[in-house]
Amino acid sequence: MTEAGTAKGLPQQRMFSSRDLRRLLIPLVIEQVLVMLVGMVDTMMVSYVGEAAISGVALVDMVNNLVITVLAALATGGAVIVSQYLGSKNREMANRAASALIGISVVVSVAVMILCLALHRVILQLLFGAVEQSVMDAAVTYFVISSLSFPFLGIYNSAAALFRSMRKTNTTMYVSLLMNGINVVGNAIGIFVLRAGVAGVAIPTLIARFVAAAVILALVMREKNEVFVKIRAAFSWDGSTVRRILRIAVPNGLENGLFMLGKVLVTSVTALFGTVQIAASGVSNSINIISIIVVSAVNLAVVTVVGQCVGAKEYGQAQYYTKRLMLVSYIATGALTLLVWLLLPLLLGIYEISPETASLSYTLIMMHNIFALLLHPTSFNLPNALRAAGDVKFTMIAGIASMIVFRLGSAVLFGIVFNLGVIGVWIAMGMDWLARSAAFVLRYKSGKWKEFRAIEG
Repeated sequence: MTEAGTAKGLPQQRMFSSRDLRRLLIPLVIEQVLVMLVGMVDTMMVSYVGEAAISGVALVDMVNNLVITVLAALATGGAVIVSQYLGSKNREMANRAASALIGISVVVSVAVMILCLALHRVILQLLFGAVEQSVMDAAVTYFVISSLSFPFLGIYNSAAALFRSMRKTNTTMYVSLLMNGINVVGNAIGIFVLRAGVAGVAIPTLIARFVAAAVILALVMREKNEVFVKIRAAFSWDGSTVRRILRIAVPNGLENGLFMLGKVLVTSVTALFGTVQIAASGVSNSINIISIIVVSAVNLAVVTVVGQCVGAKEYGQAQYYTKRLMLVSYIATGALTLLVWLLLPLLLGIYEISPETASLSYTLIMMHNIFALLLHPTSFNLPNALRAAGDVKFTMIAGIASMIVFRLGSAVLFGIVFNLGVIGVWIAMGMDWLARSAAFVLRYKSGKWKEFRAIEG
């Protein structure tokens, strides 16, 4: 069937050609590869400082990921609104929403930074008080420095989301390349030249995020863009526009924030199992990203695609592209899972870890990849499609319930009660993904998501 050809439920003229989807998705995949490589390089370089440093960074990364998730939820809320306005051809309201998104992101990210700086020891002691003192010292250093970067990360995430809404993912790819290049070079200098330990990894991250935020903010303010930001409008507090963004962002933020909080609490359970299991978990998490690179890219793409289709009231096209993008996720996850299995001995060899840690990491990675191949697209791509349509309350309730019952409850049951350690935690992760997948597939098939729209008109 040709691009202009007919298909069940679709008009003759589709909103996204195959070429459009490739131009949207390929830069996002490259961007996710960059994120993955930098994460692996960070963990690898810190491994030369010692396993206490790896463990400290791994623990703090779980807390940082909670913050990143909340900021990303804001960005997603703005992206949904902007995408739907673009789909309905209302450029003026898209610009207002874009400016409001930047303003909200600045306020929230600065507030989060102040909170983390003021309570960093309380937070770390509450979550990971059982770890060795050397691990806690590394965690404190990394948390304080990385907290300073949150406002820059908030600006970057929101501006990048706006470019994705405009289908200009090549822009975010280039800025990401700049940011991650600074990070990697800075890591090498900090660890191997300055011998700065954990700080040698944290400070380059701060610098890289500052530069990326400055560059992408300047780019998104250019009036020749399909959507652009005005700083004065960003802080004028357009109540109706802000409310539309928050109607998407708050449930999304609660769901994803509590999901990440559940992962943090699960990590605090893992912290009870000793340095070897904490280090294996950190190494595994850095490698596990490989198999889900394309799924993560589709997560971003589906917001733009489904958002614009729903904005244009083309629900048949929204359904078609959701299935098409998820098929891409499944095929890519299968291929990447096979690649990881083949290269796993080589991948583990780049880390300076003990044989015991390497053996446990191997098991955890194999478990993760099996779960990812079966469940990751339905667990994460599908709810993003529902959110892009405005169906955020269901995804919030289903996601939070699954996290509490399966991700956290089963981690305690299998990890502590059944004494399976971090293996039990990984089993709980698979159960959570299964529950999420079942809930979101049933919701999608019900068609109730078609009753939602985040904008008026």
